[in-house]
Amino acid sequence: MENEQYERLAVLLKNSRKAVFFGGAGVSTESGVKDYRSEDGLYHTVKEYGVSPETILSHSFFMKHTDVFYDFYYKYFLKDSPAPNAAHRALAELERRGSLAAVITQNIDGLHQKAGSKNVIELHGTVLENSCMDCGRSFPTEKIAALEGKIPRCPICGGLIKPHVVLYEEQLPEEAINDAVESIINADLLIIGGTSLTVYPAAGFVRYYRGKELVLINRDETAVDGEATLLLREPIGAVFSSVMRRI
Repeated sequence: MENEQYERLAVLLKNSRKAVFFGGAGVSTESGVKDYRSEDGLYHTVKEYGVSPETILSHSFFMKHTDVFYDFYYKYFLKDSPAPNAAHRALAELERRGSLAAVITQNIDGLHQKAGSKNVIELHGTVLENSCMDCGRSFPTEKIAALEGKIPRCPICGGLIKPHVVLYEEQLPEEAINDAVESIINADLLIIGGTSLTVYPAAGFVRYYRGKELVLINRDETAVDGEATLLLREPIGAVFSSVMRRI
């Protein structure tokens, strides 16, 4: 059965010129990045701060307890340097071949770009960019990581440096929203992978899809399982590895 599913997905990708991949935390777990809500995820395993990671990753907490925020942020987002996995590499290759038009991601780790993807729409921002909240100067993540959790300050004006990550209580970037919706509307194939589709408003974007084929790759059930024309429960890296051998 799996082989038939892989063959079908390979055919869909071969025939596509405007496929869009919509992904979540599950895309990066095979690279060693913690997801958020699973049993081993960030929200269930981080206990040393006395408040939830969801609270720490809020705008108000960032402003009031910047020291704690950066200690947490360094440990769980910057300390390690994960590498792209088979799914990231496959998506970059599909874009290079002209089958994939865009990757829309809820992740902030930048692994799609590290794998070579060019058209990546980051709904929740990225750890790869940082800027001073006062003067707007940009700073590479390497400099932030080198501080090992200490509060980064602009060397020019002394302002607080903030990562380009969308925190709780903050709005999604309007440009990213528009680009994501437009990409999904124009897609001839939509592949959803590694996301439970529970985080809104991002999860609601898939409703804009008007194509015939909807592929869903996720280990757990989602609200759109019944709408999928192809449903795979296997690890996403293994799925793409098998599919790419057939293309």
